[in-house]
Amino acid sequence: MSSIIDRIGQWLHDLLVDAIMNNLTGMIGAVNDEVGSIAADVARTPQSFSPAIFGMIRNLSETLIIPIAGIIMTFIACAELIRMIIDHNNLQNFETWIFFKWMFKTFVAVTVISHTFDITMAMFDLAHYVISRAGGIIGASTAVDASGLASLRDTIDAMGNGALFGLYTQTGIIQITLFALSKVIFVIVYARMIEIYLMVSLAPIPLSTFGNREQSHIGQNYLRSLLALGFQGFLILICVGIYALLIQGLTISTDIVASLWGIVGYTILLCFTLFKTGSLAKSVFSAH
Repeated sequence: MSSIIDRIGQWLHDLLVDAIMNNLTGMIGAVNDEVGSIAADVARTPQSFSPAIFGMIRNLSETLIIPIAGIIMTFIACAELIRMIIDHNNLQNFETWIFFKWMFKTFVAVTVISHTFDITMAMFDLAHYVISRAGGIIGASTAVDASGLASLRDTIDAMGNGALFGLYTQTGIIQITLFALSKVIFVIVYARMIEIYLMVSLAPIPLSTFGNREQSHIGQNYLRSLLALGFQGFLILICVGIYALLIQGLTISTDIVASLWGIVGYTILLCFTLFKTGSLAKSVFSAH
């Protein structure tokens, strides 16, 4: 009778050990996959992320927003001409070059509005270049080696069934946490891209202010905001890279329970920092 109980206990022991090792291997694979997918997602430009959405946004902007921007630009150009005339004592101190200056500034304003999407996409092409290069470096340096887990099997084998069951429960919780983390990252990445589309759709309006010195700060702040959105992806990539490097300690640690709870702490920290990347990017570029 005792032999049967021992065999059942050994069977349960082996089952729990295999389940724990599968959980640990799955967690490491999930981290590697997440780093790779984020590098690909945040590096996408608005055109490549969703050509259909980009086409719709561009059509709406060119059809509805550019005419409004043209009206605003016309009002600004007229106000600028009046200001030039008044500044020269109502033409008593007449200088013809002011009209050439006004025509040049108006020409530049019209050109900027006409090439709105070329200008805005140039911002994201720059960010795409930086993020793509960084993704290759970070992805190569943060790959967690699962082979180190083999050395932990002896430690796990020495545990009793009660301890193994508790460890299995904890690894299951960690897997659920990592799954939730992947959804948080999904929300942040896609929310950022939707914000980019919304910003780009209204681009002609702030860019129409470049013809006036007093109002040009609107367009300048808008371009800084675009740069902040673009380089937010770079900050997201750095956050995930730091996270992956931190949990590499799991593969060499013999204190499995401490390593698992360390992953929980790092995961909470990662979620917090990911939500801060937007405000941090805006502060770096002085966008508001």
